[in-house]
Amino acid sequence: MDKRRFLAAAALGAALPLRTQAAASTARTGPGLLTVAGAITRSNRGPLDPALDQLMVRHGTQFARAWEFDAAMLARLPSVTIQPTLEYDARTHKLSGPLLSSVVAAAGVAAGAPVVLALRALDGYNVAVSLADAQRYRMIVATTLDGVPLSIGGLGPLWAVYDADRLPDFKDKPLKERFALCPWGLYFVEVKAL
Repeated sequence: MDKRRFLAAAALGAALPLRTQAAASTARTGPGLLTVAGAITRSNRGPLDPALDQLMVRHGTQFARAWEFDAAMLARLPSVTIQPTLEYDARTHKLSGPLLSSVVAAAGVAAGAPVVLALRALDGYNVAVSLADAQRYRMIVATTLDGVPLSIGGLGPLWAVYDADRLPDFKDKPLKERFALCPWGLYFVEVKAL
């Protein structure tokens, strides 16, 4: 883009009302990686499409509206890094991504809301954790492992996980039992009111 077109585009963007700019900054521009539905107050997509949302249909999900994140939207949330010993190789790894509580907050879930988060993975694994426990465990939606983006076919592209080595509820359990609440391949969160 030449300088004149760049300046014209910048001036046009600055002339937009703040509400329009804010809405544009939350619009999904890349492939959807994580859908949050249920007891949310914000949405950026409509209902489940039985023809096009095949994995969600096969897993029995239903929703009238949802908040869908792409990689850039998740990257805009503050990132946290944890270093748990993973059950798969018994080695400590660095995992980074936004707090799960920040992710659902972006969909309009209040910090102290009495809700349960049903976390669903690509392979159909489904587990529920209260928002209060997700906050207490400082559970993250990991997007990177040792500085590299998580991949489909591995533990990604997203992994709901906590630092089990440092949590009293998990640190003394056998390594293979520490991560039962941590679905890798996370793609859907249903927020359920208690």
